[in-house]
Amino acid sequence: MHEIMSSPRLFLDRPAGAMKIQETLRCKGDPNISARHPTTFEVTKEDHLYSRGDCIIGIGADKGAVDLSHLFMKMLTRVDAVLVTSLYCQDLTVIVTSRGSSAMTLDHPTDLVWRRSNFVCGRTVGIGSDYAAKDLPRALISLLCNGEELVVEMTVIVEDLERFSSRVS
Repeated sequence: MHEIMSSPRLFLDRPAGAMKIQETLRCKGDPNISARHPTTFEVTKEDHLYSRGDCIIGIGADKGAVDLSHLFMKMLTRVDAVLVTSLYCQDLTVIVTSRGSSAMTLDHPTDLVWRRSNFVCGRTVGIGSDYAAKDLPRALISLLCNGEELVVEMTVIVEDLERFSSRVS
């Protein structure tokens, strides 16, 4: 399987001048996952899913937005932040690319939402995402409908390291 780190990992990419930080969370699927939402997908700490939750792809997550590390949040709330999310389930991997936003508050206690749009609320972790629930491979959704574990690895990349470093307190 995949090596999973529960605490954030910070990387410096000296040649490119970029800084990356990574957070990983675990959740699981549910028989009620339909993954048909056209503009978002979500993971939640809630341990149940109703059939109307067509954007939810994982329940029982070990983190909500508010549980992300301070440095991860600080980097994600930069307008030049890029969020690369890797979804791992058994031998399947899906890579989702999104952006951060200075409007993100990341204060929701249970949910993390990736959006195609630029709408931001306390649950939003990524905007301008290249995937929504309906776009995810049906093989992944089938595994999740069987209750399989989903590992969500989020990496924030900030290209302008010098400007970022001077603002981190």
